[in-house]
Amino acid sequence: MFEQVREAAGEVHALLEELGIAGFIKTTGSKGLHIYVRVERKWDSYRVRAAAVALARELERRRPDLITAQWWKEERGARVFVDFNQNAPHKTVFGAWCVRPRVGGQVSTPFSWDELPTIDPQAITLFDVPQRVAERGDPWAGMNDNPQSIDPLLEWYDRDLPTLMDAPWPPVYPKQPNEPPRVAPSRARKDDA
Repeated sequence: MFEQVREAAGEVHALLEELGIAGFIKTTGSKGLHIYVRVERKWDSYRVRAAAVALARELERRRPDLITAQWWKEERGARVFVDFNQNAPHKTVFGAWCVRPRVGGQVSTPFSWDELPTIDPQAITLFDVPQRVAERGDPWAGMNDNPQSIDPLLEWYDRDLPTLMDAPWPPVYPKQPNEPPRVAPSRARKDDA
């Protein structure tokens, strides 16, 4: 499965580059990868999430065999889910350089895109990171130097909104405008009429 995650991350990187957006990648210290974009300060977290929804949907359009934007697990199959709700307001994620509370002491580690084909999140532990940083430096060192515009993604989101609506929000949030029904498709009531 991690090979699929790795391939999906490559697709995200290619799409961001196509849009002229610099992305920075890290391991989660567990089974996934996180991609960060340092955005200009003009958008609130709702618009940042909207951009992430648009990114996930476009990736699904381009690689439906590999990537999904479907919130409900029953609709994903074996595809990699691009979790746009990691960008929901007040959402927290496991930070860069943090040690996971796991046997092995894996670290959520920033790395360069050229390492993507060989990166092994399970092999990067609190014992390895100091030497890794000494040898390679911090691949995120310049992240804050050039905040990025997410306007192209927001244009896609706004274009799709009339036909696709918003994507489902996590259950801890109140119902949002333009959000579809917040129920798994298999649990939705069927209209007999």
